[in-house]
Amino acid sequence: MEKTTEPISQQVEIYLPSIYSFTLEQLQVWMAEQGEKPFRAVQVYEWLYEKRVTSFAEMTNLPKSLREKLATQFTITTLKTLVQQTSKDGTMKFLFELHDGYSIETVLMRHEYGNSICVTTQVGCRIGCTFCASTLGGLKRHLEAGEIVAQVVKVQKALDEQGERVDSIVVMGIGEPFDNYDELIKFLKIVNHPKGLHIGARHITVSTSGIIPKIYQFADEGTQINFAISLHAPTMELRTKLMPINKAYPLPKLMEAVRYYIEKTGRRVTFEYGLFGGVNDQIEHAEQLAVLLKGLKCHVNLIPVNYVPERNYVRTPREQIFAFERTLKKHGINVTIRREQGHDIDAACGQLRAKERKEETR
Repeated sequence: MEKTTEPISQQVEIYLPSIYSFTLEQLQVWMAEQGEKPFRAVQVYEWLYEKRVTSFAEMTNLPKSLREKLATQFTITTLKTLVQQTSKDGTMKFLFELHDGYSIETVLMRHEYGNSICVTTQVGCRIGCTFCASTLGGLKRHLEAGEIVAQVVKVQKALDEQGERVDSIVVMGIGEPFDNYDELIKFLKIVNHPKGLHIGARHITVSTSGIIPKIYQFADEGTQINFAISLHAPTMELRTKLMPINKAYPLPKLMEAVRYYIEKTGRRVTFEYGLFGGVNDQIEHAEQLAVLLKGLKCHVNLIPVNYVPERNYVRTPREQIFAFERTLKKHGINVTIRREQGHDIDAACGQLRAKERKEETR
């Protein structure tokens, strides 16, 4: 597990790997190495993801010797809830503390089609988008796959009390998912597996700001998982202003990678386009965006941005949002406006962490 700075807390001197970080196949290999039958791994998965226990001692159909061995080799990652906010629309935002004292955000959004959870993949972010609170303070470290899985389990346990379940997952929280690629892929396999959390691939969406080599790699994974690009600008100059990653991975090369993904997978790409008042929300920008996306199997998700105090961008007026949408539709671009959720709480990505954990985001 890569660390780029010293942890905030040194309370945990010995850190055991998270059992949530193991795919079923990896756990079966571990069982074989211990002289155990592969079905024991299936039993562990059932305890973790169906019964959602928090200790190995509760896994009562496992031999006591195996339970003790598991307890000495692994931890069942638990997240401490520091803050829990609930919006009038039912959106819930959680600030969780990790074993080393760092904090992450997770959001539960309620839709007509079910409950969606937005998970975090890193403590902080190094991409440096000028509109995002997640990047304040830079990158502290990557999350293990198990720490990403634990976010879903934690929220699912809260939903258990209401007789509900997590229906879909979006990997769009704090951090750049493709900057933590290997752990991301393990996470996806675990939550998608029928013995894991069994979230269908087409109910999972991964978003990237545009790490081009990983887009090609993700296309070659052969999954049915939905794919989104955080675009936010239709030109090189404007995208570089909003997203410094455009210097390393320029827009023309990004679009080449997107075309490869579409051709290789046959799947549609979603372009996330945040509207920032007076910056990228004019009709001319909509016209430029239509030209950029012409002929692509894609969908544009227009996002009226939440105001972030640490950033100086303002919301686009309502009528301007609709004018932007109409312009794209006129050119045959499939487009929707994202329904606002959590507007009365710290809804913007990284905003709650920036407010509550200033020592992490300076």
